[in-house]
Amino acid sequence: MTAYTAPLKDMAFVLGQVVDYPQIAGWDEFAHADLDTVLGVLEECGRFMSDVVAPVNRIGDVQGSQRNPDGTVTTPEGFRAAYQRYVEAGWSAVPFPPEHGGGGFPLAVGLAIQEMLTSANMAFSLCPLLTQGAIDALLHHGSETQQELYLSRMVTGEWTGTMNLTEPQAGSDVGALTTRAVPQPDGTYRIFGQKIFITYGEHDMTDNIVHLVLARIPGAPAGTKGISCFIVPKFMVGDDGALGARNDVTCLSIEHKLGIHGSPTCVLSFGDAGEGAVGELIGDENAGMRYMFTMMNNARLSVGLEGLAISERAYQQALGYAQERQQGRAIGAPAGPSPIIEHPDVRRMLMTMKAFNEGLRCLLYLNAASIDRSKHHPDAAGREAATELVGLLTPVCKGFATDLGVELTSLALQVHGGMGYVEETGVAQHFRDSRIAPIYEGTNGIQAADLVGRKLGLRGGAGVLGLLAEMRSVDAELADLDELASIRDAFAVQIGNLEAATAWLIEHSADPNSALAGSAPYLRMFGLVTCGWLLARSAASATRALACGDSTFEPSFLQAKVATARFYTTQLLPQAGGLLPSVTAGASDLFAIEPKYLVG
Repeated sequence: MTAYTAPLKDMAFVLGQVVDYPQIAGWDEFAHADLDTVLGVLEECGRFMSDVVAPVNRIGDVQGSQRNPDGTVTTPEGFRAAYQRYVEAGWSAVPFPPEHGGGGFPLAVGLAIQEMLTSANMAFSLCPLLTQGAIDALLHHGSETQQELYLSRMVTGEWTGTMNLTEPQAGSDVGALTTRAVPQPDGTYRIFGQKIFITYGEHDMTDNIVHLVLARIPGAPAGTKGISCFIVPKFMVGDDGALGARNDVTCLSIEHKLGIHGSPTCVLSFGDAGEGAVGELIGDENAGMRYMFTMMNNARLSVGLEGLAISERAYQQALGYAQERQQGRAIGAPAGPSPIIEHPDVRRMLMTMKAFNEGLRCLLYLNAASIDRSKHHPDAAGREAATELVGLLTPVCKGFATDLGVELTSLALQVHGGMGYVEETGVAQHFRDSRIAPIYEGTNGIQAADLVGRKLGLRGGAGVLGLLAEMRSVDAELADLDELASIRDAFAVQIGNLEAATAWLIEHSADPNSALAGSAPYLRMFGLVTCGWLLARSAASATRALACGDSTFEPSFLQAKVATARFYTTQLLPQAGGLLPSVTAGASDLFAIEPKYLVG
């Protein structure tokens, strides 16, 4: 089983050459986080994740988390110790505000750290991920008292956080939730109800867990308009932060899942003892969905990152296996078996993984950098433009990257041949672990519907058309680089196809069924072309660096950048054109067969 090595060179290239991180580091609030400093931080983080977190990944898969008879949960061997070292090293605090104990680094840096954490151990990474979402909600919507009481301990990782949305009868329809929040004379609320699929809803890695819970106050409007958000800690917290009595929150069970066995996915019950779990309202009544989306928007980017992170880990394992495994004689090779990496089809699979991973890294880091710009750009117009770009990219990052995570981890298994299907090699774990990501934080069908149903129509389509025009302008950047002619030609064709698909969807926006019928293939098409655009820019940057003798990156790395971009745009990007008929087919064939006749 291949150990994990952080792809630090590619991270440095993407930050410095693709998403213009130096611009962000040039703003006063990030003066301490210049690119050289960041790269030093990432190098140290990579060592930590490889040495401390990655070694317990396989243990977590084999042992899983276990619920005890008293309702407590024991995480796999080594998880608790690794988490304590993670907290002591301060990795959880890097992207959060200094006033709450954070490092004050941009989100783009936090995302790079998160990539390494998730690649090292996806099941382990989910605990900090959910805490990050809870922190975001409290930073934006919590009262000063709530922030003082909870945030510093959550930022450092001393306490963890959860998101409690889903209920058995509601699923993705959060508006159908029935959990109740009954007001009390002292200003608190008593929470009654049950939540399912609560990641790290109960565990043994910290002394307290801060649950953020969606519930209805009596008399609230129906649907999503009547949902409020509450802090419900596992243990009651005194004014001085000291822990008190156990709150009435019970872990009824943990799910037996396809993958991420180390992560306890809990069924939580509130109020089983009769008087209800004590909860504290965040912000205003009936504003819970708005607050929860503060958590979910960044969480969707983080889940998209899971697709890249798990694929990167699987790629490294497949590459290592292909270099060692000898079978068959490669064309032109000496007598005897050759390493399978010398066979064209194995090389095709490895290049497919490498190219998609590098494209996804560009896409995801661009989204994170755009979030930084949306909050910190000194110019209002710059903040507005970045906010619009984040809106377009977030559903694409979540949907496209997680779909690819499943496909590419499956490809890594294929590289192993029959041994990939044997659990002892470990590559099957990556395939199983990856499968949850297209479901998390709104299924990928919901992401596609959001992109087509909400984001394309903003400003009458001006936002998406502006982005497409920016993508098309890469043609000028490639025009004087003859060695990139094949990239230029291939991209010109596919940006035209994406423009045609976009125009059709905008034109048919008044027919929601037709637009939504094409939404999933459109999201994939959008992802394919956007990654093609970013890889074309990468190739141009690498080519110019080679021409001028820039020593920041060694020539072999830059040459590989160009070759990978060429492979992507000529062999993978053409998939986009094949999706155009699916985008524009309309909905008539989807509904041509009555449900009762769909069987046989």
